Amino acid sequence: MTSIRQVQVTFDCAEPERLARFWCEVLGYVVAPPPAGFATWEEFDRSRPPEDRGAWFACADPTGVGPRLFFQRVPEGKVVKNRVHLDVRVGTGLLGEERLAALEAECARLVPLGAVRVRLLYDGGDDACIVMQDIEGNEFCLD
Repeated sequence: MTSIRQVQVTFDCAEPERLARFWCEVLGYVVAPPPAGFATWEEFDRSRPPEDRGAWFACADPTGVGPRLFFQRVPEGKVVKNRVHLDVRVGTGLLGEERLAALEAECARLVPLGAVRVRLLYDGGDDACIVMQDIEGNEFCLD
């Protein structure tokens, strides 16, 4: 049996590079190296037919621990809620008001980048999360 060694998360989107750079800021990721044989993403794009330029982009965890994120342009827009979403784990190990403060601080950092706060899920106890949207409307949670 084959064992899985890596996972890549793929986003369908309208603007791959823009969305990838947003997620680099959110997660502390870096732009992934361009495809083999190219010194830069710009060089790679220039090698492609005009209609395929900017069709995909990627970012990666600089530590190599987290999954690579791949962004591919698709013609259709987002029309329904995501079936899968990312949880950005900023409150791990924190409870109650301390957890809520960490989530709110991260939310305040992401909104100027173009993220949208959707709602706070908090019942007054120890657990909380903030539902957000990225710059193309994809849902994610601050958890």
